[in-house]
Amino acid sequence: MTRGVRKAIVPAAGFGTRFLPITKSTPKEMLPIVDKPVIQFVIEEAISCGIESILIVTGRGKHAIENHFDHAPDLESHLERQGKQDLAEQVREISEGVDIHFIRQKKQMGLGDAVRLGRSFVGEDPFAVMLGDTIIDPAPDTGIHGLKELLDVFEETGASVVGVRRVPEELIPRYGIVDGDVQSGENLYRLKQLLEKPSIEDAPTNLAIAGRYVFTPEIFECLESTGFGAGGEVQLTDAMNELAARTPVLALAWHAIRYDIGNKADYVRCFLDYALRHPETRDAMRAYLAELA
Repeated sequence: MTRGVRKAIVPAAGFGTRFLPITKSTPKEMLPIVDKPVIQFVIEEAISCGIESILIVTGRGKHAIENHFDHAPDLESHLERQGKQDLAEQVREISEGVDIHFIRQKKQMGLGDAVRLGRSFVGEDPFAVMLGDTIIDPAPDTGIHGLKELLDVFEETGASVVGVRRVPEELIPRYGIVDGDVQSGENLYRLKQLLEKPSIEDAPTNLAIAGRYVFTPEIFECLESTGFGAGGEVQLTDAMNELAARTPVLALAWHAIRYDIGNKADYVRCFLDYALRHPETRDAMRAYLAELA
């Protein structure tokens, strides 16, 4: 029986340069999707999957993230005095349901370094990594979140597992790409190697890392020993390759839908999809799209 995953690390320290100039003053994780910031969707996904304690790794200029998850008694009282009890409850719920901790990445040294900062938080427990600029929608056919799919695989196997999705050929150079052997069905692979942003010609598959991981604590030893990689940063993919050389690491091609908020087109698509579901905007958006058509 494997130990249940109850902790998650959420890296949210990047500069967000692809969204400048807005990210000069607003973290990309705080970009709105209708009326919620991106990172709130990530935290809600974690809670829905049974995560009880979260470490958010922030950086300089990211105070808005901490403020968002802090209590706001003055705002709650103001809303209640105005008879807006529903809004007061929404504000209150943001900071409830899970223990949230923060640590600052003082220097931009890569995703691997951000995960490494969570070592004392994690201890000897297995844990999830959930990128703070990635929204995962549940699979349309099952309603199961991507992280939940990974947790199910971990519970069955006890092996570290990364979520991947099949991407169009032209998008391959943007992502870490998996090379692996099929384990069962068509969706579970044993990792042989991860290639960070390969050319289309060098890519062994079109299976791209999709922003959700479940690790055993062994990953920290690998992060310490790999050192600096591409771009002079500590690359999580390098550590995962070392871990895969020591013990089985799996990749699951999940059914969930990923929105990469670091990509402008994906951000707009995500905003539009959620606006078409939101009760206050869906009718107006459908009418507007019908006009455009």
